[in-house]
Amino acid sequence: MPKPTSKPTAKPIPGPIFAVVAFDQMSPFHLSVPCITLGDQVPGEPAHTLKVCAAEPGPLRTTAGFEIVARHGIAALRTADTIIVPTWRDPAERPPARLLRELVAAHRRGAQLVGLCLGAYVLAAAGLLDGRKATTHWAYASDFASRYPSVALLPDVLYVEDGTILTSAGSAAGIDCCLHMLRQRYGSEAANKVARRLVVSPHRQGGQTQFVELPIPSTPKDSKLTAMLDWIRANLAQTHTLDALAERSHMSRRTFTRHFRQLTGTTVNAWLVRERLSMAQRLLETTHYPVERVAEVTGFGSAVSMRQHFSRAFGVSPASWRLTFNDRSAASLDR
Repeated sequence: MPKPTSKPTAKPIPGPIFAVVAFDQMSPFHLSVPCITLGDQVPGEPAHTLKVCAAEPGPLRTTAGFEIVARHGIAALRTADTIIVPTWRDPAERPPARLLRELVAAHRRGAQLVGLCLGAYVLAAAGLLDGRKATTHWAYASDFASRYPSVALLPDVLYVEDGTILTSAGSAAGIDCCLHMLRQRYGSEAANKVARRLVVSPHRQGGQTQFVELPIPSTPKDSKLTAMLDWIRANLAQTHTLDALAERSHMSRRTFTRHFRQLTGTTVNAWLVRERLSMAQRLLETTHYPVERVAEVTGFGSAVSMRQHFSRAFGVSPASWRLTFNDRSAASLDR
């Protein structure tokens, strides 16, 4: 009697492959950023693979005095869906020619390329940033601009996306950039879970400035001003004028403006727009409010005004943002 044949089991759908480029004399912190943000699997999603790929023969020395041995070589970049260059050891040193060739080939086949911090130098050396918007660590902005004048450098943002290429500012901004990638691919809930584990903000806007030029004062007046900022955040739906805020702070218009810029690094209007945009993002991601209601709650006044500010800041409409980061069924409410 023939044995019953068992039904073939369905093969699991393979998830994306993330490749992180490692090299000699690299900072272990920068290497850890993509590894710690992308290392865990996302429940309910196909299992992804994270590969650390050596761009040079190992073992690879780090700036912290220990060595690392990468299991994968540069050839592994050829199958990666996303390739991350977490930094570069010396802006004046041209990266290995083979690495540059592999990055160009990956870009041609449609892979996502990410340059964190000084990793933007590597992408620029490969010619991949010519004519594109990009950023890097603010301390190297002038040097980068002089070396790569064909790149549309944005020197004061946390990260910027242009097509399939992402670049970020230094250090912690790399975490923001990697969380942005997670949000794009898996949604805000997955990214927020990683952010909570890392004890960092779940989302900082890519266009947010990299640093505040002046230290935050600790005078009693500025302590009062800090409390006022919290009050404004809790009352964004209201109209806030410079004169009204100065009067509420018991300061002259000129004094209030000076202290406000010292504390925030920007103007009152620019700060208000940034806070309203941040709140609009959260509402689009976590609620089914129509865009008109979001505009009302955030203080933009009208849906037209909010759409204009939103598109100018992020390059997409509120509907597109919701479609990407919220339940897809909610997108219809925003049109």
